[in-house]
Amino acid sequence: MKQRAGRKFACPVVAGVDEVGRGPLAGPVVAAAVIMPPRPLPRGLTDSKVLTAEVREALDMRIRGRAIAWAIAEASVAEIDRYNILGATLLAMQRAVAALSVQPFAVWIDGNRPPALTLPMRTVVGGDGSVPAISAASVIAKVARDRQMVELDAAYPGYGLASHKGYGTPVHRAALAELGPTPIHRHSFAPVARAAAARQTTLNFTLG
Repeated sequence: MKQRAGRKFACPVVAGVDEVGRGPLAGPVVAAAVIMPPRPLPRGLTDSKVLTAEVREALDMRIRGRAIAWAIAEASVAEIDRYNILGATLLAMQRAVAALSVQPFAVWIDGNRPPALTLPMRTVVGGDGSVPAISAASVIAKVARDRQMVELDAAYPGYGLASHKGYGTPVHRAALAELGPTPIHRHSFAPVARAAAARQTTLNFTLG
């Protein structure tokens, strides 16, 4: 997390919040909260999903440098399996807002489901492409999670995590069928559960 020392605020401080990683079959769900100054905003700031990896990396540095405050948090695979993906996503958002070094006046959240916060909140469908602070949160959350999946690829080779970042691509599903799930796979997700069951059936047959 980060705060600009000695900064005084002449207008209400609003944090933008977004998440990344709800759909993948592996890895955590990551959320970010960002408080941006009114101006200047980083050029090209928009929804992280429409940006290339190179542009996201460059924007990530600019956002961290210009933000009044930012924080990144996550919910683990175990929490996803325990609370379901929506509950884990809201938990990660709640943690990101709590980790901000500056308490915002209000929180604007991408989507239509807010986390449990005591601060004034507003949900914005499509906010990651229309609200700068939410766009900034989407970018730094995406960059942080992508980097983590590259590291997990080294720990769990053979699944292609560095390329697809845990999403259920044909390559990933084929690796699941061949190798079985790992501890970083979401066993509450149907494709992972099916792969685990098939793996256990094969093992029982082999031992039986």
